[in-house]
Amino acid sequence: MTKYYDLGFAKVEIQEDFLKNTITEGFLVKPEHNKLLLEFVRKYFNNKPFVYISNRVNSYSVDPTVYHETEKIDSLAGIAVVSKNHRQRKLTELESRFFQKKIKYFTDINEALEWKNQLLEKI
Repeated sequence: MTKYYDLGFAKVEIQEDFLKNTITEGFLVKPEHNKLLLEFVRKYFNNKPFVYISNRVNSYSVDPTVYHETEKIDSLAGIAVVSKNHRQRKLTELESRFFQKKIKYFTDINEALEWKNQLLEKI
């Protein structure tokens, strides 16, 4: 199962055990955008563990309060942040203060997918 969605401000790819999201350049992710995420979760991952992959190839901002709602998604095992911009490592560390589940920075999508597999094996 592979599904693709172009939301205008984001491109979403859904696989069996992960959701990969690529946000548009310059966008500000706010808590109300979690409603869209929740719709995808209900449709594709209803009570099934998955990992959210934040594919940060563009520069955009995230309101850190987004994570308060995101961590309430029971089936969400963790977030993988993928970016070749090393400033994203520091941002991921900052974001982890607002998110009580697993969150980890990667420079390569394949490393993120390997981590996803290891994380889901433990569940």
